Amino acid sequence: MIRSLSLAVLAGLALQGCMFSPGQYLDTSEIGTEGSPESSRVELIPITPKLIAQNAATYVSSSIPEELLAFKPKAYKIGPNDVLYITVWDHPELTAPSGPQQQIDANGRLVRPDGSIFYPYIGQVDAAGKSIEELRSTIAQRLAQYVDSPQVDLSVLRFASQKATMSGAVLKAGPLPITTSPVNIVEALGAAEVNAQSADLSSLTLTRDGREYVLNLDALNAAKGSQLHNVYLKDGDQLYLPYNDRKKIYVMGEVLAPQALTFKTKGMNLADVVGSVGGLNQTTSNGNALYVIRGAENLETEPAKVYQLDAQSPVAFAVATQFELKPQDIVYVGPAQVTRWNRLISQLLPSATILGTSATATNNLSEANSR
Repeated sequence: MIRSLSLAVLAGLALQGCMFSPGQYLDTSEIGTEGSPESSRVELIPITPKLIAQNAATYVSSSIPEELLAFKPKAYKIGPNDVLYITVWDHPELTAPSGPQQQIDANGRLVRPDGSIFYPYIGQVDAAGKSIEELRSTIAQRLAQYVDSPQVDLSVLRFASQKATMSGAVLKAGPLPITTSPVNIVEALGAAEVNAQSADLSSLTLTRDGREYVLNLDALNAAKGSQLHNVYLKDGDQLYLPYNDRKKIYVMGEVLAPQALTFKTKGMNLADVVGSVGGLNQTTSNGNALYVIRGAENLETEPAKVYQLDAQSPVAFAVATQFELKPQDIVYVGPAQVTRWNRLISQLLPSATILGTSATATNNLSEANSR
């Protein structure tokens, strides 16, 4: 009797295997059904060639704001803390008053905080705000009272009055001096040495005059006729290249190596991501249950979107290569029905063994008592 009871219990549970089978399972049957709670929180969208075409038609390419391109550096203006080197040909006592044996730096002239310098014979000279040519001409004119036809040359030994700053995912963070040679963003990033493993190349932030500009380096570099090299830095600019540690794509379910992938660039499509985790598990996955869940982090304020790809379709692989993923997307592959059945059986077998052992012991006890 107990053996019959155990078999009946197993049979009853087996008939309801799809309902009680263990493991993850994404039930989309009620999505879109009027009146269901999921209909107001989730939108189910098939991934088809038509969807890819619609996304391509509405795609807005990255561009550089016109005001950044419009800025063109002018002649360098000398400022406080710059160090100048002034040469008066045929007059070494003016060029190198410390003696020719001294290093050039020792004969440099520091622009004071008030913007002035002191020079022999002519005294104090206002340097700040003047271009190199303007200051050279001023010194030459005033020296002409003491030196016959002075031949004056002037250069900047150290640029310290103007700078931009670089921070974030670079190997050489810190100030970027503004010099007589204009520096563009591409050159600045090269000098700072981008940390390619940890940088978020889609979100370089340039702060200028109190306004922030977010530049997608990856997209702008890939575009034809990139204008990044025409964006020049000016005094006070701040460049921040964020880290990508907060941008992930989560791959879950019936894949060979579920994991969280770091989102580095815009060019991460569904095929790339599934391939990077080893692909679908050929023995346990359901080819029609490949989903991309987007917007789950904002579910309280707006509905999430669940994109579904029929990976059993012949065109699925072509479509997957064109479906671009975004940071925080969740890629989920559901189990096949037979997988869910097998998992149910694996859970039930220990119970069946226990019930069978109990029934055998009871029968043996009954037979002993009848004797």
